[in-house]
Amino acid sequence: MSANAPIRLTEFSHGGGCGCKISPGVLAQMLACAPQMAIPAQLLVGTETSDDAAVYQLNADQALVATTDFFTPIVDDPEHFGRIAATNALSDVYAMGGRPILALALVGMPLDKLPLDVIGRILAGGAAVCGEAGIVIAGGHSIDVLEPIYGLVALGVVHPQKVKRNCAARAGDRLVLGKPLGIGILSAGLKKGLLSAGGYAEMLRWTTALNTPGIALAELEAVHAMTDVTGFGFAGHLLEICRGSGLCARVDFSALPLIDEAAGLVQRGIATGASGRNWAAYGGAVDMPAGAPDWHRKMLADPQTSGGLLVACAPEASAQVLQIMHRAGMERAAVVGELADGPAGLVLA
Repeated sequence: MSANAPIRLTEFSHGGGCGCKISPGVLAQMLACAPQMAIPAQLLVGTETSDDAAVYQLNADQALVATTDFFTPIVDDPEHFGRIAATNALSDVYAMGGRPILALALVGMPLDKLPLDVIGRILAGGAAVCGEAGIVIAGGHSIDVLEPIYGLVALGVVHPQKVKRNCAARAGDRLVLGKPLGIGILSAGLKKGLLSAGGYAEMLRWTTALNTPGIALAELEAVHAMTDVTGFGFAGHLLEICRGSGLCARVDFSALPLIDEAAGLVQRGIATGASGRNWAAYGGAVDMPAGAPDWHRKMLADPQTSGGLLVACAPEASAQVLQIMHRAGMERAAVVGELADGPAGLVLA
């Protein structure tokens, strides 16, 4: 790379955004090897149901929500990368119904390849998003590594009785999805030089939209379960709800909100390698209609970076859940299916 050539952050990473997450199958094998530890009574949420964050009760009215998320660049613009990574990290706090209170930065940069001003712009993007969330980055840790890595440790608070887990859904609940699908496909198109300016703007819009509706949804007793759709794709994170709750999900594919350009790209064969790894891990639990096109499978398994909230709520509350999301600027939010008694799995119509 010449001294005057523009920096393309994605050239330094083997996989971008949540698409570089370890696949569900490999992760399960890794965790199975981890030693079992005594669980304190104050730990309300741990690793048992693959939930979005740990929750530790502090007193009768407060519980601490703790999570971390970081990844390699999904876009080339440094500030945009920082904004996306920070938004994604804070999402897990919102997905538990928590309100963020503090963040720490996780920074790994190839100092021999990236100018300091480029690194500074990444940090500035993350700080800007934290400012929008009403919190500060109060510290962190940095190392010199081969690929650019940025993310946050995110801390929040929630009332212990208002924690929204991914394992408390009920039969008959409606499923509401907050953001459209297709972010991973757009990132694949970007790497191949096929993404339009409008498609990039759409990608940036959704990946930097904070999932703040999670705070209001925590106040609704009729919201029984909640998660966010990230690296394991829509099907993967919905299956976590199904397994944790012991239910079967029925989803109408035509009801899923899709990013238009992503739908076009995937029908041309553009997708991430992570979608294939995701499907290999859980595709056996998904019942697809006979004759369904292959791109439906790729969309269901598409890794979403900073994806939308996925909410399981009582039928009578679905309109209120949609109203909360629409008020927050998530006008593509939609009811996409329901949960029923039956073996844990996903049935597509």
